[in-house]
Amino acid sequence: MSDKNREGKRTARERLAVEREKQKAAEKRRRALIVGASVVGVLGLAAVIGVVAANVGKDDGSESSGPVVAPSGAQGKDALAIPVGKDSAKSTLTVWEDFRCPACKAFETAYRPTIHELTEAGQLKVEYRLVTLIDGNMGGTGSRNAANAAACAQDAGKFPAYHDVLFDKQPQETDDAYAKNDKLIELAGKVDGLDTPAFRKCVEDGTHNSWVAKSHEAFNKGGFSGTPTVLLGGKNIYQDRTMTPAKLKEMVQKAAEG
Repeated sequence: MSDKNREGKRTARERLAVEREKQKAAEKRRRALIVGASVVGVLGLAAVIGVVAANVGKDDGSESSGPVVAPSGAQGKDALAIPVGKDSAKSTLTVWEDFRCPACKAFETAYRPTIHELTEAGQLKVEYRLVTLIDGNMGGTGSRNAANAAACAQDAGKFPAYHDVLFDKQPQETDDAYAKNDKLIELAGKVDGLDTPAFRKCVEDGTHNSWVAKSHEAFNKGGFSGTPTVLLGGKNIYQDRTMTPAKLKEMVQKAAEG
């Protein structure tokens, strides 16, 4: 083989080697780009998952954000109880209620006349504690918004009457009608002197939303099984199958006499 031919073959091999090196370099860059894009994609997905996870269970952000503003006259630890009746009453009834709760309405329907009679007679004090259990079970914000509106009514000195209206007009459990502030304001029109600019602003601003959330937190910490939870002197009388309005009245009157 001539020197010229050998030189030509060597040159060809060198060109091929150079080309292979170029291909390897190109392949390496391509793989780097793919890996980089994958990392960006994973990080992006992680960011999306983080955002979704951070927002699971949240509504418009007003439930627990902002300061805890207790309604006027609220009592007890962290001012979570709305009192009705005289502080001097010998008996105290603690009622945990949710304005969307059908069982709570049933309790109110059966016991309300007796409770009103005993509170007006100065023999019974009731501490209402508001819960958002149905919001958690069914979704929505009606329990919270109604509780906030009831707290706004307490600010106006109209809680008992508005409390009763909310249960009288309670929608079906699956109907989150109380999530609409317009509905809550409309019902305020059924209570003399409640539908005022101050009440409307309180409802629309969700002034007591964080307070409602704190009340529900206290309910959970109390280990109660559901609503209504009704305690007389710390004893859960709602779980007493022999309890009736007449028996409750007898118990309270006996305590008042003693």
